[in-house]
Amino acid sequence: MSEEMIRLSIGIEHIDDLIADLEQALAAA
Repeated sequence: MSEEMIRLSIGIEHIDDLIADLEQALAAA
């Protein structure tokens, strides 16, 4: 299980932060 998946499962209540993290990851890709 990847770190991103763990953070998704933990961070549902912080979805805005998660979206920001995902956008940063995509921008860095």
